[in-house]
Amino acid sequence: MVQPRSVLLLPGQGAQRERMAAGLYHVDPVFSAEVERLLAALGPAGRRLREQWLRPAPHPGLDDSETAQPLLLIVGYALGRALAAASRMPNILLGHSMGELAAACLAGVYPPTAVTRLVHGRTRGLSHVGRGGMLAVAARPEQLDGMLIDGVVVAAVNGPRQTVLAGSRGALVATAGRLSAAGFSTLPLRSWHAFHSPAMAPVAARFRGGLSRLPAAVPEVRIYSSRTAAEVRRDEAVDPGFWADQMMLPVQYWTALRALLDTEGTTTGLLLVDASVDRSLSAPARHHPAVRAGTSRIVPLLGTARETGGPADVREFAAAAAALRGSA
Repeated sequence: MVQPRSVLLLPGQGAQRERMAAGLYHVDPVFSAEVERLLAALGPAGRRLREQWLRPAPHPGLDDSETAQPLLLIVGYALGRALAAASRMPNILLGHSMGELAAACLAGVYPPTAVTRLVHGRTRGLSHVGRGGMLAVAARPEQLDGMLIDGVVVAAVNGPRQTVLAGSRGALVATAGRLSAAGFSTLPLRSWHAFHSPAMAPVAARFRGGLSRLPAAVPEVRIYSSRTAAEVRRDEAVDPGFWADQMMLPVQYWTALRALLDTEGTTTGLLLVDASVDRSLSAPARHHPAVRAGTSRIVPLLGTARETGGPADVREFAAAAAALRGSA
């Protein structure tokens, strides 16, 4: 019997939640050690970041990119290392936005401590590009043609009818009003900036310069890119611009996940391990024929948004590790 391949899905900006994965902190030794190692790389800022992470909900400050992005990288990387220790590293890594950088570090492309410092530094520079936001719309991108206010762009395609827009706050509010009047459901996301839009070009350029000073290696694990919706090539992996420029380009997450499900998901099958607290990374896959037929399946890695930060994290992590041991 052919065993399914496994895919670790890693979340990005907007999917951060208070105390995400904190139930494993001081419980799982590998997770705890990796979190502490990366926080220590930030010096005093790392101690402040730990305090922000462990603060219970509601905590609007977690939506500040200076807090959310380094934490998403640190937690995503630590979860991957802990999963590898408890079972094994999944066959494929697929990250959304910041999750793509966590995937690059897990695959050995870049050293995680250096990337953590760079990410923290780049978020501190976001004040120069001004405040913005992101808006989820229950629609396909083509349905929005001619409906977006100037300055608002498609920033991500997260599912069959899950499109994310980015732009200035005023333009997003006006666009949301126009879309609501046309019958589309909208929801502001937990972001204070217009990620994956041209507004990020200056920050991407600085980040590219930082990455160019780091050693880079070809991936030790397959990475499927939500920038290109294809497997990362060897030449792309060692190109700093490939990783840096994704913050100003749209995220093709659903296109990437669907490509995997259309091919390997319907033949050998895939085990999708969802590291997002809100299950948002695996939600669009539930309606794919490969999952409906049972050829591919989904397992959560953490407790739900209501449960995360407690024993549910340990329970779900152990179940995911066990499922991973049974896959190829």
